[in-house]
Amino acid sequence: MEEEARKLLEEGIRKKLVSPGNGQLSTFPNGTKVVFHYRTSLCDGTVLDDSRTMGGSSKPMELILGKKFKLAVWERVVITMKQGEIAEFTCETKHTSLYPLVSQSLRNISAGKDPLEGQRHCCGIAQIHSHHSLGHKDLDNLQASPQPLLFTIELLEVLPPGSFQLDVWAMSDEEKLDLVPQIHEEGNLLFKQGQIQEATDKYYNGIACLKNLQMKEHPGDEAWVKLDHMITPLLLNYCQCKLLQGQYYEVIEHCSSLVFKYEDNVKAFYKRAKAHAAVWNETEARADFTKVLDLDPSLGPSVAKELRAMEERIRSKEKEEKGRYKGLFNYNGPPATATTVSPV
Repeated sequence: MEEEARKLLEEGIRKKLVSPGNGQLSTFPNGTKVVFHYRTSLCDGTVLDDSRTMGGSSKPMELILGKKFKLAVWERVVITMKQGEIAEFTCETKHTSLYPLVSQSLRNISAGKDPLEGQRHCCGIAQIHSHHSLGHKDLDNLQASPQPLLFTIELLEVLPPGSFQLDVWAMSDEEKLDLVPQIHEEGNLLFKQGQIQEATDKYYNGIACLKNLQMKEHPGDEAWVKLDHMITPLLLNYCQCKLLQGQYYEVIEHCSSLVFKYEDNVKAFYKRAKAHAAVWNETEARADFTKVLDLDPSLGPSVAKELRAMEERIRSKEKEEKGRYKGLFNYNGPPATATTVSPV
């Protein structure tokens, strides 16, 4: 134990045992899955992140050792711990410079967003030296002024290779590509069964998986375009789910991004038209439905049905508003009488 502490200290990591763990120290071969809670603090005690409170879910961190996690120091310190152990690790700046990017991804995940949202197409070091905001003031400050950090870690579980199913993020690029069609089919099945939220989650996972791969390619290159063509049907299915869930503005946003790239994508125009109609954007809805007919005249009956439904909703709304304001400016009623209030 003392020898390990000395090695850590030589590497710029100071370990302080808070609570001992159980049993023997694992050998931690590559492929081992470690599950742990963490709290990240500045050396003045300011807490940046805490897995027990992040996103209100108290979800622990999971790492597969040997997968080249962006924050390598976490892999380095957990292999010095026993299951159940709690320890504090004060790490020099050379180990923490990429923490702002890691934290941004973890915060995105806890908020149900794409973990890569807001990150530029470049390596981690290049992002650190850019002036691109990470969307969090504390992380921007840390990115501008890298400094030592204190990680308090509780090692919950150590799972040897082969004893668990790999999460998507831990898979190789080839494994991810092989998995996406399966995710797509599972989403379609859930949708047919009426399990809309579950289908939404499947489509989202497939999109996130492909976007993760796409971030490694240069926009416009053949590999990037191929991945984008795989993302498009998943995104359209995701939008269909969001239509049923009433998330119309999100549908408009996603479909707008699709028609910007693919001007002949009739499904994107059709779904955006329906979303516009649902939020009373009559002019935009009619323009999109017209575009749908230009691209695919066979959809005439479906478009006519949607237009009739929109017009009926508009008439009902106008009738409701007329009834609501009827009499509001009726000047035939008795005149108002002034009331005199005696001073107290």
